[in-house]
Amino acid sequence: MTAPMDGNAIVYCEGAFGTTNGKTAHGLVRRTARYRVLSVVDSRHAGEDAGRVLDGRDAGIPVHHNLLAALGGARQAGVEATHLVVGLAPDGGRLPDSVRGDIALALRLGLHVDSGLHDFLGDDPEFAAIAAASGVRIRDIRKTPDRKDLHAFTGCIEEVGSYRIALLGTDSAVGKRTTAWLLVDALRAAGYTAELIGTGQTAWLQGAPYGIILDSLINDFVAGEIEHAIWRAWTEARPEVLVLEGQGSLLNPAYPGGHELLAAGRPDVVLMQHAPDRVDYDGFPGHAMHPLDVQIRAVELLSGCDVAVIALNHEGLDAAGIAQAEKEIFEWYGVPCVDALVHGGAPLVELLRGRLEEYREEQG
Repeated sequence: MTAPMDGNAIVYCEGAFGTTNGKTAHGLVRRTARYRVLSVVDSRHAGEDAGRVLDGRDAGIPVHHNLLAALGGARQAGVEATHLVVGLAPDGGRLPDSVRGDIALALRLGLHVDSGLHDFLGDDPEFAAIAAASGVRIRDIRKTPDRKDLHAFTGCIEEVGSYRIALLGTDSAVGKRTTAWLLVDALRAAGYTAELIGTGQTAWLQGAPYGIILDSLINDFVAGEIEHAIWRAWTEARPEVLVLEGQGSLLNPAYPGGHELLAAGRPDVVLMQHAPDRVDYDGFPGHAMHPLDVQIRAVELLSGCDVAVIALNHEGLDAAGIAQAEKEIFEWYGVPCVDALVHGGAPLVELLRGRLEEYREEQG
């Protein structure tokens, strides 16, 4: 196992693991280079394997009833936890009051706390005092960089030679980041050099070397920061392909992310993640999702490029339902549809191979 960048982590996801409000924990269970994930805390799934809860296969990451049980389990396995990572992703990114006691306990027990919430734990007087007394650090991943360190859009994106694939979605918490990583893995396996441009706190927590946390940036600098992340990846790594992780969706009333990604990132092609079993936008019952054809047209109009593949999110579908959805989406909309979580990222690469090889020829 490659040594983690930061340490051994317990991922806190009480009451939310396996739901859309646990997507940060899900990302860390599936992959991270930043931590060695020891366990997940969620009393609803105590005693289960976190990977089996998510994807139907063991990941070797147990779920514990509470923080003390997680610490005990780690010590029994001969490992000391160093971090508590907040794996919750509630609507609005606010810290639930019910979680405060567990955060305070983790700090008292000598764990560093990393959080991607919009409520900054390090600015909380109670938490800051406990952290200082315990000699540990609180790291708020969503804290905006100082304005002097932010970048304005310059147009240098035009000098980037990487083929750019934007992985957008029809909703928030629909699997964009997971599919983006699967695509990066499959591109590398197929012989292409590829990097992910992360755009959210979870990608950072997973150790993505290039990216921003889009939804906490000052609006005037979002385009510039997207451009700068892409430019830095190009100048430092010179990848053939860059996969841009989407945020929210263009038409989600609460999280209309993606406009700047299309405008500033200037993708060559778009893949769109879609959950056909969803009726309403995530977290907002009564706000009906726009039809898939409307979402496709919106992306193509704004980006000037085509939606080449629909990446299926199979929530609510069994194996037969997945096959039927893939077939129907292709028949109804004329766009190939693949569930990468079931089939892996290789089919996505095959569907894009003609474009990728054309890019290679153009690059000489």
